[in-house]
Amino acid sequence: MPPLTAKERAQLPDSAFAYIDSSGRRRLPIHDAAHVRNALARFNQVAFEDDAARDRARDRLLRAAKKHGIMPIGFISAQLQPQRKLPTGNVTFLLTDLERSTELLRRLDDQYAPLLAEVRRLVRRAVRSGGGREASARGDDVFAVFERAPDALEAALAIQREMRDRDWPGGNDVRVRIGMHRGRPSLTDTGYVGLSVHAAARICYAAHGGQIIMSSAVRAAVDESLGEGVSVRRMGAWRFQGLPEPVELFQVHVGDLPSDFPPPRLAARA
Repeated sequence: MPPLTAKERAQLPDSAFAYIDSSGRRRLPIHDAAHVRNALARFNQVAFEDDAARDRARDRLLRAAKKHGIMPIGFISAQLQPQRKLPTGNVTFLLTDLERSTELLRRLDDQYAPLLAEVRRLVRRAVRSGGGREASARGDDVFAVFERAPDALEAALAIQREMRDRDWPGGNDVRVRIGMHRGRPSLTDTGYVGLSVHAAARICYAAHGGQIIMSSAVRAAVDESLGEGVSVRRMGAWRFQGLPEPVELFQVHVGDLPSDFPPPRLAARA
């Protein structure tokens, strides 16, 4: 199927697309049967801004499929059982959180939603490139999972480098904090459940914008595979609300990224 030309796309109404992001970019044309089939095949390749946007796009696509008499059985199965795509056993969690999000919203007003969408796009791209899976995206954070800890670390470095290299609206310094933890959670119909999930979130929120911190479990899993110029330095043991034991934290150091940060946030020395 030949791609639509710019002129052809411009002539189509918004209703001819399954997904329109917050910046007005229109994705997944569904104006005829051929494009509906193409949209069904490409749906999981699209980096949606959040779960709600994904759900809206899926509903529009399914309505279009019904209109054109297409039975997307395989597509429906994949969408109704997304937990099958997530890894089980010992996994590495990578959580990102946008620093100063409330302040950025106040400064940028209408420009904040496109900025948040762009941050999510670059995070998701790095996660996918590293072989990871997105487990959830809520508010200002993205929660991803990797089977291999070294892949998660490479994704974290890619995210911080892309954040650093972007020209953000209004000349704002836009940064994300990244936390990594490794454990063996349970995978249920609604996602991952377990103390390791909560630990990953606590570790992320302890970090500062531009920083990558990890637990000792991740450090042990990446120790023999660190890339050239990458080191991991001990930050000490810290106590977090809701976790029964202190967590030993490590900061990732690499020459082309900032390495001087205050002590962890929302934590007390053990």
